[in-house]
Amino acid sequence: MQNETELKRNVGFFPALSVVMGTVIGAGVFFKASSVSAETGSTSLAMLAWFLGGVITICAGLTGAELAAAIPETGGLTKYIEHIYGDFWGFLAGWAQAFIYFPANIAAISVIFATQLVNLFHLQQSYIVAIAILAAVSILLINCLGAKAGGLLQSVTLVVKLIPIAVIVLFGLMQQGLVDFSLFPVVAGPHHNFLTALGNGLLATLFAYDGWIHVGNIAGELKNPKRDLPGAISLGIGLVMIVYLLINAIFLMTLPINQISGNLNAASDVSTILFGAIGGKLVTIGILISCYGAVNGYIMTGMRIPYAMAVKKELPFNNFFMKLTKEGAPWASGVIEVVVASIMMMLGAFDTITNMLIFVIWTFYCMAFAGVIILRKREPDLYRPYKVPLYPVIPLIALIGGSFILINTLFTQTFLAAIGIVVTLLGIPVYYHTKQRK
Repeated sequence: MQNETELKRNVGFFPALSVVMGTVIGAGVFFKASSVSAETGSTSLAMLAWFLGGVITICAGLTGAELAAAIPETGGLTKYIEHIYGDFWGFLAGWAQAFIYFPANIAAISVIFATQLVNLFHLQQSYIVAIAILAAVSILLINCLGAKAGGLLQSVTLVVKLIPIAVIVLFGLMQQGLVDFSLFPVVAGPHHNFLTALGNGLLATLFAYDGWIHVGNIAGELKNPKRDLPGAISLGIGLVMIVYLLINAIFLMTLPINQISGNLNAASDVSTILFGAIGGKLVTIGILISCYGAVNGYIMTGMRIPYAMAVKKELPFNNFFMKLTKEGAPWASGVIEVVVASIMMMLGAFDTITNMLIFVIWTFYCMAFAGVIILRKREPDLYRPYKVPLYPVIPLIALIGGSFILINTLFTQTFLAAIGIVVTLLGIPVYYHTKQRK
């Protein structure tokens, strides 16, 4: 008889596959084309960056899933890092997620939402930050009504966000290429260094592919994790990669790369060319709903991390962070995250924010990849219902790919990387202060 505290193993392959794809596909697919195109300067290198980003993500997902299956604790990445490296690094991982990763995602996608709204209704560009903050605040208020309200909004927008992707891909494939689309030879654009361009392009794609770390959280509920987890991750992210390659190919076949570079409205511009003014606006509305849902997902999950840290007495003003609404939503933690996100909106643009959050979170991802190898040696008897296939090749691909991106960012976007490092290190005095109080 199954213990009441154990997770029920009743999730099959196809639900697991839908969780993978639903978690990864977000707002980045519509808007990172501008950054990837700007960084690479050529169609061939842009498409290679999207392909390699997908390959690294598949290897990352397969590697991270071994930790999720072996350490099935609430907290995910934070718990993996804590188990492998100790409380200090586990706290820093939680700090980075609570005060950089989630607020930065909220900020970046809110800015995109506002940019699309301003473009749709031809408003002044100066309204973007104000609209972005209002969007985030409105979603926080919805989530203060409880997890059920946030979950309902998430369910509706999950379906809606797939519509503009499907429409653009299907109609785009029926169109003859409007501009030159050449994949070979793979070269960087004029005045671009190949390795630097590839590294910066990969950094941009990883925002669109981000979310894979969460797919391992269902490992304890799979009927057959050894078979279904690697299959759901590899097929799921593989299908996401195909969708991303198709939609970016259509962007690059419809608009010249210089019109996509740095253009956050590229998806709307392509939609207008494919469907006309009315059709383009309808697709933009679908993208707006998708963005609103993406912000909701990050607020709904993000506001619970400072709360969980406060419960463990890991933050100053723990009692404040633990305040709940009548419906049980951690409103105080949500307010702090939205305030931090609003500051980010006022200080940086979409690409700056997303590049910083990816640099910070991939530092901890790489620690997790190395941790799989460390645990295999240190704890060979640890129960692993799923083991990463082709070990150690897949973890090494994830680790080397992630390290290349981090090192490249450190040398080519030093100021951005420094901000991420400094904000992460601000957690150190907090850690020792709370430890002393304990």
